[in-house]
Amino acid sequence: MFVFTDLLEMEDRAMQAILKEVETESLSIALKGADETLGDKFFKNMSERAATMLKEDIESRGPVRVSDVEAAQIAVVSVARRLEQEGKIMRAGKQGDVIA
Repeated sequence: MFVFTDLLEMEDRAMQAILKEVETESLSIALKGADETLGDKFFKNMSERAATMLKEDIESRGPVRVSDVEAAQIAVVSVARRLEQEGKIMRAGKQGDVIA
């Protein structure tokens, strides 16, 4: 099972690959309900300008329904799962499962 908080375990390169594939609006809604540590993980893997813009978008968004946050988090996790299945990223601790 892969959940949104599992993204904390991703290496920086994997996070950057996920960020390239995720829509900014989905990410801003997903991070609206995330804890600060997970938000920081995303922000540190973005350019300073992109991180600033995303933070401003999150702050200006106002209240968001929990169901919308959960749907956005599922969308981000779906991207991560797809990239993992395609072999483009790997979760920490999964290296032993790869057959060359």
